Amino acid sequence: MQKTLSMGTIAGLPAVLLMTCAVLWAGPEAIDPAGARPDTYLSGVVAELTHQWPTNRTINVVCHGHSVPAGYFRTPIVDTFNAYPHLLHRGLKERFPYAVLNVIVTAIGGENSESGAKRFERDVLSLRPDVVTIDYGLNDRGIGLARAEAAWQTMIAKAKAAGVKVILLTPTPDTSANLGDPADPLNQHAQQVRTLAHRNGVALVDSLVCFEKRLRDGEPLDGLMSQGNHPNRKGHDLVAAELLQWFPGPAEK
Repeated sequence: MQKTLSMGTIAGLPAVLLMTCAVLWAGPEAIDPAGARPDTYLSGVVAELTHQWPTNRTINVVCHGHSVPAGYFRTPIVDTFNAYPHLLHRGLKERFPYAVLNVIVTAIGGENSESGAKRFERDVLSLRPDVVTIDYGLNDRGIGLARAEAAWQTMIAKAKAAGVKVILLTPTPDTSANLGDPADPLNQHAQQVRTLAHRNGVALVDSLVCFEKRLRDGEPLDGLMSQGNHPNRKGHDLVAAELLQWFPGPAEK
């Protein structure tokens, strides 16, 4: 069954989109002018990506999370090359042709943020990443807001202590969720991710808002999903495009 959103459905979404979904939540907490901005947050990483041999070095981006960044489409199919980590890798290489770049996936299907936090130092920080993306919102509905907040905060703090830049992602949709209800657990976890990004001054890709904007524009949700809780290639394209907003090329700054 196709699902669309009415204008009433998007009540409570961020009012500030700035032509992209890669912005901080403009809800109860105002955006801090000194917080993460897409045009400056990764300026040091972007500068490294523009260096040519022999002054360049290897840049590592690690995508941490659950089945969506792991590449699961219609389970048990894992479509790595159509998932957003690979699409991000391709987009970055097109933008930065001189870069030596790895986009490494440490995501595990079915995992929640508590499990991800337990292995964060071993599996993520050990790779010496320059940037880490974190995407656990879908599965964190199973552990609740308080436990999820503690796990996300642990990972953010460890990454920042190691000098690693962080990009948080709100969840992609689940067709069983009521996207128009702020009390729906998917929306509650999305809001919590936005708050964590603001509180910690790290980057945010608001995947859920991006999907909702497409639904508001008339795109059926089924057209963006490979199954109820996994995006298809079009859905992953939305996430990858927003991630790329945080890596502006020289002409885009």
